[in-house]
Amino acid sequence: MFEIYVTDREGIEHQLNIGEGQKLMDVIRDAGLPVDATCGGEGTCATCHVHIDPDWYPKLPEISDSELNFIEAAMTFEPDCSRLSCQIIFNQQLNGLKLQIADDE
Repeated sequence: MFEIYVTDREGIEHQLNIGEGQKLMDVIRDAGLPVDATCGGEGTCATCHVHIDPDWYPKLPEISDSELNFIEAAMTFEPDCSRLSCQIIFNQQLNGLKLQIADDE
């Protein structure tokens, strides 16, 4: 098992266990944190929007055009840190990843 660190909307950091190949969205939602994932992880709603710590952002897979289109429409979009957590599949190079759940839209 590996770990990610998720800061909720109240500023509280949560250490979550995660396994290779899991979607960040699933782990965050299963921990009871406020990620709606209305589209079920299809990357079409931006209700799992997170802000990736700037030190970690370059380590993520490149953002797809489709994901970028949805996330750019979010009111809390931040270039070079906004991602959809449903589009990030965990691998061991992301062990220790830090992110914050974006504010509700």
